Amino acid sequence: MPIPAEHRDLYRAFLDQGLDTWLARLPEQLAAGLDRKRYGDLPAWEKAVAKLPTLPTARQVRLDADTVTVDCPLDESRRRQCENLLGKLAPWRKGPFSLGGIPIDTEWRSDWKWRRVAPHLAPLAGRKVLDVGGGSGYHAWRMAGAGAAFVLVIDPSPRFFWQFRAVRHFVGDADGQRTHFLPVGIEDVPERLGFFDTVFSMGVLYHRPSPLEHLQQLKEALRPGGELVLETLVVEGDTTTVLLPGERYAAMPNVYFLPSSAALCHWLERCGFENVRVVDEAVTTTNEQRATAWMTFQSLADFLDPADPTRTREGYPAPRRAVVIANRAG
Repeated sequence: MPIPAEHRDLYRAFLDQGLDTWLARLPEQLAAGLDRKRYGDLPAWEKAVAKLPTLPTARQVRLDADTVTVDCPLDESRRRQCENLLGKLAPWRKGPFSLGGIPIDTEWRSDWKWRRVAPHLAPLAGRKVLDVGGGSGYHAWRMAGAGAAFVLVIDPSPRFFWQFRAVRHFVGDADGQRTHFLPVGIEDVPERLGFFDTVFSMGVLYHRPSPLEHLQQLKEALRPGGELVLETLVVEGDTTTVLLPGERYAAMPNVYFLPSSAALCHWLERCGFENVRVVDEAVTTTNEQRATAWMTFQSLADFLDPADPTRTREGYPAPRRAVVIANRAG
């Protein structure tokens, strides 16, 4: 069976990286992750990306700036066409991007998170990186901009897959061959892979009903000594403090365990990580997460108590996020 064009670079990259065991699973994983019967809007997203016009070969790509930027000369007609097609992939949640002069102001100022994380990372140059739950791939492009040799985003959302492919269309082959997207979750990564130098899990842990299992899965994806970068919702407290919300937290239905930073560090140590340290902790503001023209639904301001923005509308502490870095024990 021929490999679809949008997957050829992924197959080639897995071959080049020696991921033979995982490569054998790709056809099944791609078929499940991009199942048109399961995701009714998927054909429209695929069609939108397929209609993006051929771009000039001459382009300037910036992956090392706050806004992931591709500058290329577009006449007004093609610019309007691209803006309309990119709009069909909305809502855009992680960014910002500027593609062919089209600014995509995403719900999250993901560049703010990157600024908090990046100074504490082991240098990414030459490293093999996994970005778990990476959304449209904004942080993955920043990882590539920092010199990573191979970046793989995994996220089960097919909308994010096609957003990534749209950005990849603008980035082009020269800068895009190191960065890839597979529409699966962490549970689909082969067990005991031990491959990646750095694994990111940002904004995922609190969605997992079994957080220690998630930490074990992240550990197994890392090589011994590899670095985990974990960002998640936390609450204030000591090593025994964990919040288990009711049916919703900040209007989200799938939020389970919110530990304190101290408890999170304890979990990581129990799971076999070492050199565990909290490098950042901050309350999420409505300037960092908000509705925009590219994400017109409700956002953080709508999920807080209007009389007390330090609480969610359910009465829990407002979102607070910590970044913890650790190493897989050798």
